[in-house]
Amino acid sequence: KFAMVAPDVQIDDGKGTILISSEEGETEANNHRKLSDFGIRNGTRLQADDFLQDYTLLINVLHGEDLEKDVEFEVVGDTPERIGPKPSEPTSRNISNGSDDGAQPSTSTGNQQ
Repeated sequence: KFAMVAPDVQIDDGKGTILISSEEGETEANNHRKLSDFGIRNGTRLQADDFLQDYTLLINVLHGEDLEKDVEFEVVGDTPERIGPKPSEPTSRNISNGSDDGAQPSTSTGNQQ
C-alpha cells in the first residue's frame, strides 16, 4: 500500500522495538505475531523508513469495527499514488556571487594591506 522497497518499521515509543527489518531474516519471527502481541493498540504510532528511497512515514493505528467483509485494514490519508510528483522548482537563477541571499560583492575603495 505504501510503495516501500525495503522498509524498517518500529514502534514510535522511544524504545526502538523493530517490527519489520529490511535486513533479511532479522524479524522473520514476528511474521506470525499479531500487533497486540507488541502492545500496539488504538492510537499507537509506527515509524516506517525506506532508506533506499529516502522515504519515511508515521503511521497512526486506529481501531475500527466498521470495515467491509474480508477487509483486514484500511489506509486513510495520502498514499504515494495519491500524492503524485512534486512540482519542479525553477532551475535557473541569476546568482552573481555564488549565493542567492541577495548579497552583492564589495565595492569599497579603502586601503588594503
